[in-house]
Amino acid sequence: MHPLDNPIWNALTTRQKRFADGDAVARKFSAEVTTLAGLEEPTPESFAALARVMVPGEVVGLFLLRPALLPEGLSAIRELPLVQMWQESALVSSAKKHSTKSDLQELHEKDIPEMVALAKLTEPGPFGTRTRELGSYIGVHRDGQLAAMAGERLKLPGYTEISAVCTHPAHTGHGYATRLVAEIAGRIRARGEHPFLHVREDNTRAADIYRRLGFVQRFVFHLMVVEKAR
Repeated sequence: MHPLDNPIWNALTTRQKRFADGDAVARKFSAEVTTLAGLEEPTPESFAALARVMVPGEVVGLFLLRPALLPEGLSAIRELPLVQMWQESALVSSAKKHSTKSDLQELHEKDIPEMVALAKLTEPGPFGTRTRELGSYIGVHRDGQLAAMAGERLKLPGYTEISAVCTHPAHTGHGYATRLVAEIAGRIRARGEHPFLHVREDNTRAADIYRRLGFVQRFVFHLMVVEKAR
């Protein structure tokens, strides 16, 4: 299998294992970091192991190759197609020409409340009080408000995921997402890694932005959001 066929598991067993709770067949990020979990294989034993490291009422997201049957005690509260895209090396210059750094700012610990609030408002994916620890995050401020942001989430050997791409509804239409993604992708490539990302299949506006930056569809996951019984 390609490493990106199971990106959460491969991140939690390599570059981001310090954030992992779990064992040899199932691991999840600490809840404050992000609500994602990975399985070595989607077997009954792996799901049972995942349930053991979850607390009652906890919710995690799994990127699966296909729908799966859950054991007693776990239930799927949301399922949808999730498109994985990556940027081909031949199109790097296409992304670089969009990057204007003049008003892009590094986001630090002091910015976490604004980052969490923006993610809660726009719902780009799970974002917690410690998500910023996963990688660098940059944003644009307008009128004293965090108008847009993007950053790095999953990291596995040779690959880094771009995530939390979002813009406040009051500040759309200025190309912030394009510039932020281009900048993050350029940084990833400068380290000799390949940028990739995930987008809901119905989010065609975001997918169009990513395609203009040279990202192409690689795979469609079955996203399963799982809750442990209380």
